[in-house]
Amino acid sequence: MTLAQLEHAQKRMQQKWYDLVMAEQRGASVQVLERMYNSYVLAMEEYNRCSAERQRECQVESDPIPVTQKNAARSKPSSQDGGHTKLAS
Repeated sequence: MTLAQLEHAQKRMQQKWYDLVMAEQRGASVQVLERMYNSYVLAMEEYNRCSAERQRECQVESDPIPVTQKNAARSKPSSQDGGHTKLAS
């Protein structure tokens, strides 16, 4: 899910809400308002789905790479030097 797709879903949802409010102010019938409200709810659900997908994708990208046992063993001091590290002088 790209950021552009998420923004498009958000704008669509906002436009549906605006259209509903304007129709109510113009005195549209209850049936028309209900249909418009249902359309808004569908747009809102689509936005929520896109938002959740985007969050999952960003979470996966930011998850740290786990250190494997093989790599962890390399970072430990070797037992040959008694666990002491040599400092440069």
